[in-house]
Amino acid sequence: MSILVNKDTKIIVQGLTGKTGTFHTEQALEYYGTKMVAGVHPKKGGETWGSVEGSAQLPIFASVGDAKEATGADASVIYVPPAGAGAAIIEAIDAEIPFIVCITEGIPVADMVKVKRRLEKSNSRLLGPNCPGILTPEECKIGIMPGSIFKKGSVGVVSRSGTLTYEAVFQTSNAGLGQTTAVGIGGDPVKGTEFIDVLEMFLADDETQSIIMIGEIGGSAEEEAAQFIKDEAKKGRSKPMAGFIAGRTAPPGRTMGHAGAVISGGKGGAEDKIAAMEDAGIKVSPSPAKLGETLLEVLKG
Repeated sequence: MSILVNKDTKIIVQGLTGKTGTFHTEQALEYYGTKMVAGVHPKKGGETWGSVEGSAQLPIFASVGDAKEATGADASVIYVPPAGAGAAIIEAIDAEIPFIVCITEGIPVADMVKVKRRLEKSNSRLLGPNCPGILTPEECKIGIMPGSIFKKGSVGVVSRSGTLTYEAVFQTSNAGLGQTTAVGIGGDPVKGTEFIDVLEMFLADDETQSIIMIGEIGGSAEEEAAQFIKDEAKKGRSKPMAGFIAGRTAPPGRTMGHAGAVISGGKGGAEDKIAAMEDAGIKVSPSPAKLGETLLEVLKG
């Protein structure tokens, strides 16, 4: 079984008619026929969206609720600009969309705090915001990951960094391992899905035989994930794992790249995270360029 998304996942696009939404929806449709079923725009309900290639015509609905009712969608992807993205996520939660992926970067933290509160009282799962999305090779692509570097296989990839997700995918494809699913959780401090949520799914998934986890400085999510892996191993649940922490050379107090990547109060430093991961039996790669090699080493024992 695939993690979260597969060839049967039906996806609606919030923000379909914008430039970004249009481009990435076309890419998704081209990727093994990912089931993009409708768009949502409050002022364009009743219209139709056509891809530039002319291969697809998608109905546009005025609300997520209408789109879900008409199509039976079980996922939504959000390409709405930052000012409206929080409200777009809440609309998807209220429409009881099971899986919501928000790609938008720069959503105000106050908006995400409201989203998080609403999320806790719902049955929806949010991936993101400020993330590259999720891709199950040869089945389904939601978001902005480049499909061409993926290969069906046995490695589960979970990462806070978009670019390094692609690096891990590219290398595991080249190493002949391939991937079951790659999940980019994003680097914002307030977000939906965390490392532990995805690691839990990878441990439970029979097709996922090994895992790559890529973290970055800031916050304590990597240490918590390492503790989770350690606890699960004691219960007899473990899989070979390699990892990497981005931002090792960042000076304390300096914000690097993502809003979440700032070291403060002696917490969130690269060395602490690496130590916690190694303590949990995760082999940490010395550089992102060696992720594939590092995992192969672990697999060879």
